[in-house]
Amino acid sequence: MAITYRAALVLLASALVVGLLLPYRWAVAAAVGTVLVLVLADLMLAPSVRRLRFERSGPTAVRLGDAVDVTLFVTNPSGRRLRGLLRDAWPPSAGAVTQRHRIDVPGGERRKVTTTLCPTRRGDRHAYRVTVRALGPLGLAGRQGSHTVPWTVRALPPFHSRKHLPSRLARLRELDGRATVLVRGQGTEFDSLRDYVVGDDVRSIDWRATARRRSVVVRTWRPERDRHVLIVLDTGRTSAGRVGDGTRLDHALDAALLLAALATRAGDRVDLLAFDRMVRADVERAGPQDVLPRFTSAMATLEPELIETDHRGLVTAALLRAGHRSLVVLVTGLETAVVDEGLLPVLGPLLKRHEVVLASVADPRIGELAAGRGDAEAVYAAAAAEQARAERRRTVELLERRGVTVVDELPDRIAPALADTYLALKKAGRL
Repeated sequence: MAITYRAALVLLASALVVGLLLPYRWAVAAAVGTVLVLVLADLMLAPSVRRLRFERSGPTAVRLGDAVDVTLFVTNPSGRRLRGLLRDAWPPSAGAVTQRHRIDVPGGERRKVTTTLCPTRRGDRHAYRVTVRALGPLGLAGRQGSHTVPWTVRALPPFHSRKHLPSRLARLRELDGRATVLVRGQGTEFDSLRDYVVGDDVRSIDWRATARRRSVVVRTWRPERDRHVLIVLDTGRTSAGRVGDGTRLDHALDAALLLAALATRAGDRVDLLAFDRMVRADVERAGPQDVLPRFTSAMATLEPELIETDHRGLVTAALLRAGHRSLVVLVTGLETAVVDEGLLPVLGPLLKRHEVVLASVADPRIGELAAGRGDAEAVYAAAAAEQARAERRRTVELLERRGVTVVDELPDRIAPALADTYLALKKAGRL
C-alpha cells in the first residue's frame, strides 16, 4: 500500500474547511473518516501489481563512456488500467540517467519503458529490481510491489588508444611489403632476389643465384607472419596504483588492446593472460575477427588484486601457453624491490625460449615533483623523486642486460610506445 501526496492535501484541505466552518469534533471526525473511505476505495480499485509481467531487451555490452538503452516491457494482464510510477533500479556505477518512469498500461496490453545507462566503471552491471506503484482512479493511494527482472550489461574498456592504430597500420604495411620498404635480417621470410648494391649485408648474398646470373645477387626479406604474441597482464597490487586519470591496470588494458589490434592485422596470433596468484583472464586461439571482442570481454571484469604477485607462477603460466618461440609482452610494474626479488630470479626460462618485452606505466607525478624548487618541502620532494627515478633507471638497466626490452612510458604514451616497440622488433627480424 502507498499513500500519495494527494491524500495528504485532501486531508489538509478538509481540516481547514471544517476548522473554519464547523469547528466541532464530530465534524473533524466525519472529514477524516470521509478521506479514509476515499483512500480505501482508491486502494481497492487500483490494479494488482503482483500479476504484472516483465521482459527486457537491449544490448548486453557497452564501451565505457558510451550510453546504451535497455528496454523493459510491462504487460498488464488484468482488466483494469494501470496508471502509476515505475522504478527500474540499477547500481550507481551503471550510470542510469533516469530510473523513475510514469506508466500508463491499459488492461490486456503491453508498454515499454527505456532506461539509458552510461556506466562509469568497467565490469558487469546487474539490474536490481523493478518496483511498480499502481494508483487508484483518484490518485490518493495505490498498490506497490517489486519484481526481479534480471539483466546484465557489461562495461567494456574504452580503448582510447584506437586513435593511434591507423598510423601504426601504415608502418606495418611498409614492413609487410605492401609499400616500397623491405627489410633483411635473421628469422624473416624470403621475399625476392635483386642485384647487390653498396651497403648490402654480405650475408644476404645468394651465391647460387649469383653463379647463374654472373652478377652479385642478394635476397630480400619481409617480416614473418603468423607469429605468436602473448600479452601477460600483472593484476597484483602494483597494478592498483593510480597514475593520471586511472589505475595502472586501466592504462595497461588500453595498451594491450592496441597491441592486439596491430598484431592481429599483421597476421600474428595473439593470446591474453591476466595473473597475480591465479589466472584472472585467459584468451587463447581467438580467430582474427574475434580477438578484440574476446579481449575486451575478458578485460571488462579485471580489477587489481591487493596481493603480491606470484612471479614464479606467472612465468610458469606464460611458458605453458607459449609452446614455441613467441613474443611475450609482460605488462607490470618497475618497482625495484618487486623486480629484484620477485621477477628477475625467475625470468631465465622465459628469456631462454622467447623474446620478452616488459611494459610499465610511469607515474607523471614523479616528474612534477622532481621539477619542484619552491620551498624546502618542494626541494625534499624533488630529491625523493630523483631518487625514485634513479632506482627505476637502474632496474631498467638490469632488465636490459638480461635481454629484456623495456618500455617505460607515461600513461598517455604507453600504448603507442608499446606498438612502436612491436614494429621495431618486427623490422629487426627478432620475432
